[in-house]
Amino acid sequence: MRMSHIYQPVMLIELLRSKTGSATAKHIAKKILGYDKSQIEYYTEIVRKMPGSVLTKNRGITELVDGKYSLNGYQNLSQEQITELIEMCRLKIRSFEEKRKGAHWDHRKKGRKPISGSVRYKVLKRAKFKCELCGIGAAEKALEVDHIMPKNLGGKDDISNYQALCYTCNSQKRDTDNEDFRSLEKAYEEREAGCIFCDIDSSRIINENTLAYATQDKYPVAEGHTLIIPKRHVKDYFGLFQAEINAINALVIEEKEKLGKDTSIEGFNIGVNCGEVAGQTVFHCHVHLIPRRKGDVKNPRGGVRHVISGKGDYGAYVKKESL
Repeated sequence: MRMSHIYQPVMLIELLRSKTGSATAKHIAKKILGYDKSQIEYYTEIVRKMPGSVLTKNRGITELVDGKYSLNGYQNLSQEQITELIEMCRLKIRSFEEKRKGAHWDHRKKGRKPISGSVRYKVLKRAKFKCELCGIGAAEKALEVDHIMPKNLGGKDDISNYQALCYTCNSQKRDTDNEDFRSLEKAYEEREAGCIFCDIDSSRIINENTLAYATQDKYPVAEGHTLIIPKRHVKDYFGLFQAEINAINALVIEEKEKLGKDTSIEGFNIGVNCGEVAGQTVFHCHVHLIPRRKGDVKNPRGGVRHVISGKGDYGAYVKKESL
């Protein structure tokens, strides 16, 4: 994932090609883009969905044959007419750019710090190097790291607000439309009066990030029993947003690493109760991180299967099948 293996040679090539041994950063950047297949594929998709679709299907100005766009009536145009039409198109572009004063590219500009390589790697590793929307792997399609809630709509530069997306899914994500994220942004602020997790005393919080926090279970089943809780009031795990799942997972790993310093801990159970019949008593989602030590129960075989009495030891089923 170290793109310097491409960036540096490209820069040296351009400096060597120049007659003076020098080149502007903008010139070098343009050449780097030529090596970025994800950008080419991104704009290929844009062409198909936007100008290609409008000019071909809606207006009949162009047609698509064998993967190529052709201008209807091109053969009948004189060179003078071609030059005039090109200038008309350029005039339309200039007029639009002057009217918008460059603001039309603001959503593409990163008027913010670039995502560092180490953070990008953590996000991709967390996603197991797969797109978090369609599931395609990095080996099949280039992955990009982007904000879940866009920066221009209040999204934070927090690892819990990053996601790994393939270039296709990322190109379909509209970060310029407030309607897509307005309700989401407001939802993160939801709290419920009287909820013990919404109104928790700050002194009980042992770790936190933008969207979740960790606290010691008030009635621990084992020493170090920790709860990871979304700050938003949400009933159970199935109501979480992706950013909250990321935030919770990050805290689970951090707390597990802290607890791992205790050499008596040899394993963990991670569990979530969803619904009254599943044992949920506080209807604000919370994830249990329970350290396990050798001898803490007579027979740990089956683990979480023991939530239903008598079903934990699957050895009995194996014996039946072998009879």
